Amino acid sequence: MAKKGRVFSGARPTGRQHLGNYLGAIQNYVDLQKEYDCVYCIVDVHALTTVETTQELQQNTFEMALDWLAAGIRPDESILFVQSHVPEVMELHTYLSMVTPLGKLTDLPTFKEKIRQQPENVNYGLLGYPVLMTADIVLYKTDIVPVGIDQAPHIEFARETVRSFNYRFGTKALIEPDVKHTEVKKVVGIDGKDKMSKSLNNHIELALTAEETTKRVREMVTDPARMRKTDPGNPDICNVFTMHKIFSEKEEVDMINTECRKAGIGCVDCKLRFAGNLNKHLEPFRAKRADFASRPAEVQEILVDGGKRARAIAQDVMKEVRAAMKLP
Repeated sequence: MAKKGRVFSGARPTGRQHLGNYLGAIQNYVDLQKEYDCVYCIVDVHALTTVETTQELQQNTFEMALDWLAAGIRPDESILFVQSHVPEVMELHTYLSMVTPLGKLTDLPTFKEKIRQQPENVNYGLLGYPVLMTADIVLYKTDIVPVGIDQAPHIEFARETVRSFNYRFGTKALIEPDVKHTEVKKVVGIDGKDKMSKSLNNHIELALTAEETTKRVREMVTDPARMRKTDPGNPDICNVFTMHKIFSEKEEVDMINTECRKAGIGCVDCKLRFAGNLNKHLEPFRAKRADFASRPAEVQEILVDGGKRARAIAQDVMKEVRAAMKLP
C-alpha cells in the first residue's frame, strides 16, 4: 500500500518509558506506521538544554529505544535514530536562525515556562530550541507532524520559519509541514491529581515486573471520599476506573461502575483487577523488550543504521539549502 507521506516525531531521551508516554505518544507512533513513512528521533541534543549532567544520557537513549522497539516501532520500514548522529541538523539550525527574529523566540510561551522552571540555567540553546526543532522536522522533507492541540503553535512556528527562509533565498527547498492533530491522552499519575511524570515519581514504568507493577497500582489514589469498603464510591472521579476503561474488558468495566457505586466492590479489589489486566496487556511488550535488551549490540546497530538512512535524506536536503543560499 502506498504511504500517504512522511511523518516526523521526536522525543527527549528520558530513559525507561512509563504508562503516560505509552498512551500519549508511543501507541500513536506505532499506529502511524500503517499509513505513513515514519521517521522517529531520540533528540539527545535537545536534552542538553535542561540536563545538569550527561552521565545518564547514553543509557537513557538506549532504554528509550528498547521501549519503542518493544512497543512496535519497526526499524525495517521506519527510521529510528538518535539526533546527534545526523550533524546536518546543527548546520540547518544555524542557517534557520538567520531568518528567525529574536523577539519571536522570547515571546514563545514554552520559553517563558522554561525560564520559570530553571531560572539559573537560561542558556542560548534553550532560547533556540524551537529553531532546532524546526530543523529536525524540515531536514527530512516532513509532510506531517503528529501533535496534540497544545503543541500546534510549535508547528506553526516551524511553518513560519520555512516561509521566511524560502522567501529570503527564493527557493522551495524546505517544505512547510502540516499538523496531524492527535488525541494525546492526559494520563494522571498514581497520586490521582497530577500528570504522570518521572519528576513527580507518580509514574508506572512499562518495563517493571508484574510484581512491581502491582505494587505501584496498589499505591494509586482512588476516590478520596471513600474511606471504607462499605462506603459507596464514585468511579467518575477515580483514576483507577479511568485506567480500567482503557485496559479492561467492557463487561468488567460495567461491573465495576455499578458495584463501586453501591459498595459492592472495594478499592483494593478494583486496583488488583486493574493490575492484572495491565500486566496481561504488557506481557508481549515485556517479552520483546527482554529479547532486545539481551542483544544490545543489535539495538545499537538499529540506531546506527537509522542514523545513516536519516543522514542520506539530510545530506540531499542540505545540498538544496546550500545551493539556495549560494554557499559552496
